[in-house]
Amino acid sequence: MDFTILIPITLFIVIAYIVKVILDGRVRRRLVESSASESLVRSLIEADELARRTAALKWGMVLTSLGAAFGLIEWLDLRADSPGTFGLLFVAAGVGMLAYHLLAQRGRGG
Repeated sequence: MDFTILIPITLFIVIAYIVKVILDGRVRRRLVESSASESLVRSLIEADELARRTAALKWGMVLTSLGAAFGLIEWLDLRADSPGTFGLLFVAAGVGMLAYHLLAQRGRGG
């Protein structure tokens, strides 16, 4: 497999993340500099922190289920280009997202 294609993809992802971080910092700075109340600023920062934690939980669950799917693919000795292999990966990602959704709903009391 030719891994040279991963270099521009990784570069794009890194640049997009850097732009996101810079823009988030600017928005926070402008919010603090504005005449917004302290409680509003605090609630926005706390909501952002909660979103970051739940995003980490979501991707942890999805990646764990994908890892289990890769283990199952290896155990079943499936080919890499088989449609069943792709289906198993998509199902695993979906199960991880659904499990996160159910866990998040239960955590919110809904």
